Amino acid sequence: IIYSFDRIVSHSAAMKGVIATLEKFSETDATILITGETGTGKSFLSGSIHFNSNRRKKPFVKINCTNIPETLLESELFGHQRGAFTGANKTRVGRFEQANGGTVFLDEIGELSLDLQAKLLRVLDEKSFERVGGNQTIVSDVRLIAATNRVLEEQVAGGKIREDFYYRINVLTVHLPPLRERRACIEPLANHLLDKSCRSLRKNIDGFSPAVIEIFKSYSWPG
Repeated sequence: IIYSFDRIVSHSAAMKGVIATLEKFSETDATILITGETGTGKSFLSGSIHFNSNRRKKPFVKINCTNIPETLLESELFGHQRGAFTGANKTRVGRFEQANGGTVFLDEIGELSLDLQAKLLRVLDEKSFERVGGNQTIVSDVRLIAATNRVLEEQVAGGKIREDFYYRINVLTVHLPPLRERRACIEPLANHLLDKSCRSLRKNIDGFSPAVIEIFKSYSWPG
């Protein structure tokens, strides 16, 4: 229920358009790229796509590419065999294998190394991979949702993103506008969060003064 599109606060024309687009995207099985600044809701909306899709009863796995050291990220994504490297005391199932039949959400995909981009490209094309240190090909039917706060076209031009990888993840794209570009959402969203906090803290607060709402609306909302 939390991921229902009907529950998302979307009072601006821009956000209503985003929600309508994501509802259509959720009906497909294609790769989705979500762009937008940090804090615009990319991670939450990836959940809305999954839980409104035909894969809703299968796993939904989130991975933030910036939170995992580069040396461990390949193992995190694809798993590893026992003895593959120092400290690999047992075989580990990777996230793509865990998500078989479901959805993988890769946040900050622009941070992936060129080597990992190539390996992920194979997963997207063939739905198969090998664990680190292994030679058995593993097949996993996964739908990918990727997100970034970077301009990937600039990274392609700068050689940080493979061109073939970019086109493979840029199948269905939606851009999430920051709050300063959808100010009609600010007051309803503030009241929604206040109501949520009041229920959690068992407080009774009626709302915000007009002066506070004006401060909210004039703020640039970075991050």
